[in-house]
Amino acid sequence: MDVQDFLSAPCTETTEANDMEKAMVSLTKATRSFLVDQQRGSTISSLHLKLYLINTFLCEVGLLVGDAIESGLLKDFDLTILDETDPLDCSVEDMLQRAEEIDGFFCAYPSVLHCLTRLSLDNLGFIKVDMHHILFDCCKQLKYLSLCQCDTGLGSWFKINAPDSKLIVLELTKCRFERLEVVCLPKLEKLSWDTWVSRSVPLAFGFVPSLGQLELSCGAICDQREFKLSELLHGTASIHTLTLDFQGEKLWMQPEMGQLCTAFKKLRKLYVRGIFVEFDILWITALFFLIDVWEHPCDVDDEIRQRAFSDRKAPQWRMDFDGSKNWLLKELEFIGFRSLEHQFTFIRSMLERCPNLHSIILKGDEQCDSCDALGIPSKFPKKTEQGMVVSRIRDGMLLPRIIFNESCNKGC
Repeated sequence: MDVQDFLSAPCTETTEANDMEKAMVSLTKATRSFLVDQQRGSTISSLHLKLYLINTFLCEVGLLVGDAIESGLLKDFDLTILDETDPLDCSVEDMLQRAEEIDGFFCAYPSVLHCLTRLSLDNLGFIKVDMHHILFDCCKQLKYLSLCQCDTGLGSWFKINAPDSKLIVLELTKCRFERLEVVCLPKLEKLSWDTWVSRSVPLAFGFVPSLGQLELSCGAICDQREFKLSELLHGTASIHTLTLDFQGEKLWMQPEMGQLCTAFKKLRKLYVRGIFVEFDILWITALFFLIDVWEHPCDVDDEIRQRAFSDRKAPQWRMDFDGSKNWLLKELEFIGFRSLEHQFTFIRSMLERCPNLHSIILKGDEQCDSCDALGIPSKFPKKTEQGMVVSRIRDGMLLPRIIFNESCNKGC
């Protein structure tokens, strides 16, 4: 049950406090009816609740869910505690207060904490509250954890050492750690981190034998030092899918090639996203492979962007390829194709080194709603131009197969 489904009007970016309270009244009644009316001897395999952090109603819901867990009625609990406040408008005091309220809720209803399998939290400052104890010591059944702007303070170091944890997925968004050390999470399969503020390597791994998917997305902020991807990946041994998103800004990686061989030994899919449209992309051949070029008409290089992010400087990687080596790449997907010369150069370079490359998928820009509102025409090759594109790529050869797909999923 989602509290936003009980709002009198469709959910918008700003929801009035009175509307939130009314929605929580309705959700609390629905939860009580659902849990109390269950037949004796029956069980609920899973319950998913999305709530606003309003203590009066949270306590009532906590009592209902706690009783259902203790009686054996409820087995798995999925909890999302929403916050309509934009992270930029959320003060440190607000985050501290919210963390203390969450801690109070879990202390009052410990059975809720012990039964949680999925937990999503927004805008919490765990400076006075033991974040590790709550999330990794007490949540014995937790398999999925999503944290948006939840941390132990700006620029803090945080270690996760939970050998008994069942956590499979960890998602971080705008968490302001200087460094996160995953010392031990034996069952972790996927970790994603969208936007960090660290000035150096933001992430370190210890014992993560099951980690197969890693997603890193960030625009390089001012004064952020580039780091070696191989250093961040040190300690991982099973990554098969890696996503690197630069959000249209300067690269936050240092040049390296041979050092990545060990880290990439089990890699099957690599997605390189958010590359600024004016950057030469031949350097990407040091990696492997979905290419996503960043060109948002709504992305204005104004004073606000210049204060927050570094200058957009094209990467200067010296490529030293072994001419006798044939790469095994079979399919290349290129998002944001627009017939630029350096894009053709990159594709031809791939064809020279990948004799098994049989399909190239060319897609249009991944635009957001703000871009669409500007009404700027697409720069993707028109049907009358696609023959020329095929000729330039193939250069007289029958292969590869070229697939044009102007439509693309919306970016954010």
